[in-house]
Amino acid sequence: MNIQIFGSSKCFDTKKAQRWFKERRIKFQYVDLPSKGLSPREYQSVKQKIGFEALVNTKCRAYEDLYMAYVTPAAREEKLLENPVLFQTPIVRNGKEATVGYHPEIWEKWE
Repeated sequence: MNIQIFGSSKCFDTKKAQRWFKERRIKFQYVDLPSKGLSPREYQSVKQKIGFEALVNTKCRAYEDLYMAYVTPAAREEKLLENPVLFQTPIVRNGKEATVGYHPEIWEKWE
């Protein structure tokens, strides 16, 4: 398994996901999403598996500040990549598989 956790250090679900993998002694790579972001290829891979709507955190302040609800779909993707704080966290990847949020029932099937 090649697990990557994209998340925020302030996000409780990210901390729970890290703890879940640590308790099972599964190695993972942690990427701080607000500072590093997702590369365009990683983004396309995750978006293809999960869908755009699941990736966007509509409850964060940046969503309202950037008027995400009112821009065109193409501009939304561009703004999302420019502003990683808009991502819903944690994003957990295992190769081509991906989840958004805390989903241990899915991660167990990856083992």
